Amino acid sequence: QVQLVESGGGLVQAGGSLGLSCTASGIIFSGNIMGWYRQAPGKQRELVASITSGHSTTYADSVKGRFTISRDNAENTVYLQMNSLKPEDTAVYYCRWTLFTKDYWGQGTQVTVSS
Repeated sequence: QVQLVESGGGLVQAGGSLGLSCTASGIIFSGNIMGWYRQAPGKQRELVASITSGHSTTYADSVKGRFTISRDNAENTVYLQMNSLKPEDTAVYYCRWTLFTKDYWGQGTQVTVSS
């Protein structure tokens, strides 16, 4: 079992920055992928960014150049630095941990960007 605890998020004006973090605890195996997803009201949950334990990254086109994902394997923590935020970035952001058939989600944290 893996537990994910997210922190960060909140309210920010357009053009501002926010940082999210997510720490995994429990039975942690190496080789996992950690990522951030988001879900806006009335929309499907979508990938924002993901990072492997080898630090290979994937980004949604909508956030490339503005968001940066990173991780600290020793601390089992993944970070998402969000810059140049736009109102369309408003959503609940979820942390995800995956390894083969194991798939765990955090509880979500709200990010609201005002125009």
